[in-house]
Amino acid sequence: MNQLTRVVLAVDAPEVLDEILHFLDRSGSVRVLATADDARQLSEATKQLEPDVVIAEPRLASHVAAPTPCIAIASRESVTALRAAIAAGVRAFTVWPVERDELLRHVRSYAATGRVFERRAQVIAVHGSRGGAGCTFLATHLARAFAERGRSSVLIDVDPYGGDVETILGITDGADGVHPMSALVDVVDEMTPGGLMDALFTHPAGFGVVVASPPDALSVSPESVCRLVDLAAAASDTVILHTGRALDEVTRSCLRTADVILEVLSLDVPAFRAAVRTGARLAADAVDDRTWFVVNRASRGEVLPADVERVFGRPANAVIPLDGSVPRLQDHGRLLGARSRAARAVARLAAQLLAETDRLAGVA
Repeated sequence: MNQLTRVVLAVDAPEVLDEILHFLDRSGSVRVLATADDARQLSEATKQLEPDVVIAEPRLASHVAAPTPCIAIASRESVTALRAAIAAGVRAFTVWPVERDELLRHVRSYAATGRVFERRAQVIAVHGSRGGAGCTFLATHLARAFAERGRSSVLIDVDPYGGDVETILGITDGADGVHPMSALVDVVDEMTPGGLMDALFTHPAGFGVVVASPPDALSVSPESVCRLVDLAAAASDTVILHTGRALDEVTRSCLRTADVILEVLSLDVPAFRAAVRTGARLAADAVDDRTWFVVNRASRGEVLPADVERVFGRPANAVIPLDGSVPRLQDHGRLLGARSRAARAVARLAAQLLAETDRLAGVA
């Protein structure tokens, strides 16, 4: 995947503008989002398109609002141009065409993949070591619970063999505004946090969704998926990752980057054994202290929620009671009623997670 730098170009002279456009286009590493020839156009383009860097004549450079970096470009070096560039606080001053290579070097240094986005969100990975544990149920209802608490929430289906999220949420193939993960990671190096939020499908319950890659899509790299997670975490309050059962590289990368891993258990011996094996395989990734255990579909039986502490050394963080209406609702793409016992249990879990975020923020 090319490391593209997204640029807004503000040059008044048409012939110079064309020369710079062709030069940047031939580089293969720069994408010019827009051009401007006055202060108003430059200000609007910078605000709406969120470029990685602006290239502007010195007289226009002062109209580039912080924190967007600006590189000044002039046809000749003069005291007036240098003073205007310094007053605007530009990151570099270049003379066209003499210093074209220097210009390209500066522009490339602002490539999106070189930027580190400040994480605003709590990233939660939902994982089930055994099929049918209820990983998809928990991920979707947790996204709604955060939205109901006024927190912006993004649910990303990173399961390489997924598709359950869109089914349970009633998202039909080809629906307007639905962009699968494979489509977004193809352009992730060109996107900004705001651009990603605009590309999300918005569920009626108020949270954003990225559905799984279609079966015929090319495999995605762990790095590109983590980049997508970083973008979502920079633009929202909570990010929920619906992970795959198999511990492939994408899943392991998501578990490593998560602030909290919710390991979903059903009350049966195979589910406990599968979770024990998962813990052993993830020992080298040092995620044990970030793993919470969630018992799903709890009912009376030989295996009890209290057995979680006996097997794993600590009690379950949440116990979600069995609700027989879940399969029927999921078949119709609907979530549980918010007042049902199971939904209320998920809401309490959401409150615990938010309290943990606040606690860690207070420690920091």
